[in-house]
Amino acid sequence: MISFIQSISDWALPFVIVAIPIIAYMRKVPIYDTFVEGAKEGFGTAVHLIPHLVAMMVAVTVFRESGAFDLLIRGIQPILNIFHVPADVLPLGILRSISGSGSITILTDIYQRFGPDSLIGKMASTMMGASDTTLYVLTVYFGSVGIRNARYALKVGLLSDFASVVASIVVANLLFAPH
Repeated sequence: MISFIQSISDWALPFVIVAIPIIAYMRKVPIYDTFVEGAKEGFGTAVHLIPHLVAMMVAVTVFRESGAFDLLIRGIQPILNIFHVPADVLPLGILRSISGSGSITILTDIYQRFGPDSLIGKMASTMMGASDTTLYVLTVYFGSVGIRNARYALKVGLLSDFASVVASIVVANLLFAPH
């Protein structure tokens, strides 16, 4: 069964890449002109997003490089000790909703220090797979269409990130912790 799913997964993307021009040709869509028009719109969207991305990256960098991030971790550590949560995985849980590249850096650091098959490595891997870069997603998608008031999207996104971090810790401890 797994090999069948793996075969489908291997051929899905090439199939889509080949199928789209064939279907467009059958429907008499001008393929090249449509592609060029879409590329023009994509370029405009990318240019529109650059200020939002730069602002977010500057804020994340200032937060990390100023030492405020480390100070926050040290302040929370006594609470983490009560719940037997390793402090090394907390920066990933916090930064994951802010920055994808920053969280990958922390994940790589965890792998190098503890190994990917350690409890912390498995916990961090679960956390990466279970959560998303909420602030990045809101910045890019809301910024691209000009939405300035995120309303409940930010609250729900951050709440789901928190739930995924807690669930990752609980599940990793249940499945991978030595008993």
